[in-house]
Amino acid sequence: MKTVISFYDYTGEALKPWAEAGYECFAYDIQHDGFTPTELFDSGGCIRYMMADLHDEITWQRLLKRHADDDIALVMGFPVCTDLAGSGACHWTKKAEINPDFQIEAVNHAQRIALFADDLNVPWMVENPVGRLSTMWRKPNFYFHPWHFGGYIDMDEAEHPLYPTYIAPRDAYPKKTGIWSGGGFNEPSKRPVCPEAGYSRQHLKLGGKSAKTKNIRSATPRGFARAVFDANDEGPLDKLIHKINLCNSRI
Repeated sequence: MKTVISFYDYTGEALKPWAEAGYECFAYDIQHDGFTPTELFDSGGCIRYMMADLHDEITWQRLLKRHADDDIALVMGFPVCTDLAGSGACHWTKKAEINPDFQIEAVNHAQRIALFADDLNVPWMVENPVGRLSTMWRKPNFYFHPWHFGGYIDMDEAEHPLYPTYIAPRDAYPKKTGIWSGGGFNEPSKRPVCPEAGYSRQHLKLGGKSAKTKNIRSATPRGFARAVFDANDEGPLDKLIHKINLCNSRI
């Protein structure tokens, strides 16, 4: 079974299109307490919600060994944006007084995802809102707003299944977000919808520092998740060739 891995992923939204297609998916996040049940799908795919301290290098080495022999289609990462996103710039001076290296550390966390994928020679993408990552690491491969991919969501499922009060139907909201990628990742095609006027519901209704607030604000847009799957899922012939090559590499 082919595998997809997602880091700093609490909701698993980025993995659902893959699991629905039969992939074994891993969502690593420190918030998973070890009791979150594996989510099973009719396709035979699944999402395994795994607790992991991704700020610890020992964890990364353990995960490299864990997935070294897996047939990985994609590695994704959604590192915490609190210390890098421009929306939090008003707090940077105070944070720097406490820890002068707080942004360097945050950049390292994002780069560690790419290093993990490069070590395994597989495609990868890292997501973060517009902010300091583009100057302290490198420019992203592309930017997007969630409404750019809202057309991947059918009208009969327009309402968000987890956060309908806060997230506009069909992801029709603005949030400029960068994607850093490599290893053969394919940029998805856009299917835009008309965004709601003004600021997003998240911006208007969500404030504070609670875990719930941060999880809602950082939830992967469903349309974008489906677009990434469509652009990077291997067809039947590609999957067969990949499997043969993988077997040959292990001889």
